[in-house]
Amino acid sequence: MNIELARQQMVQHQVRTVDVFDAEILAVLSSVPREQFVPTGLETLAFAETALPLGNGQHMMEPDIEGRMLQALEIQATDTALEIGTGSGFITACLARLAESVVSIDIYEDFQATAAANLEDTGIKNFELQIMDATQELPEQEFDVIATTGSIEVFDPALVMALKPGGRLFVVVGTAPNMEARLVTRTGDNDWETRSLFETVLAPLVNGALPPQFSF
Repeated sequence: MNIELARQQMVQHQVRTVDVFDAEILAVLSSVPREQFVPTGLETLAFAETALPLGNGQHMMEPDIEGRMLQALEIQATDTALEIGTGSGFITACLARLAESVVSIDIYEDFQATAAANLEDTGIKNFELQIMDATQELPEQEFDVIATTGSIEVFDPALVMALKPGGRLFVVVGTAPNMEARLVTRTGDNDWETRSLFETVLAPLVNGALPPQFSF
């Protein structure tokens, strides 16, 4: 298997075909070694148009959704980013290449351990991993961008409150087969704007299918 060719074909035939044209996003997806972030034995499927199983009933996002999410967030080099759902660490790596720093949270300790090893093997250092259930709590700081790698059944305003003013949130909301990818921008202390991006199906976060645990 020609890894470099397979990676370029993934970018050209999966990511670009869903209108991901941002040169920086395409460069990141072309350079981050996705095959190093898939479970052992699945390396030949690293660039396939499918959600790969990671264990614990969780899956790695499909490449086209990853590309659309990263492009929608308009990540700047000075941004601080929060990832909800670390998984294998692949999106963590992409965010780290695009932003100044990344905090990534996940409910599973084994995912965090694997992701830390994967990221270190790739030479990425501007990240912090925390074990946390995003439906119960979030890191005590505000971020420029938040990337949510699993869906939630009901939109949770607590996610917006974790953004800085002007910050952007990518989140998939709903239940299969009717799910909507959204870009939410914080416009004030208790205000935000929501833009519908596309329809998709994405596995829920752990506890993401439950009503939000927050009240305002």
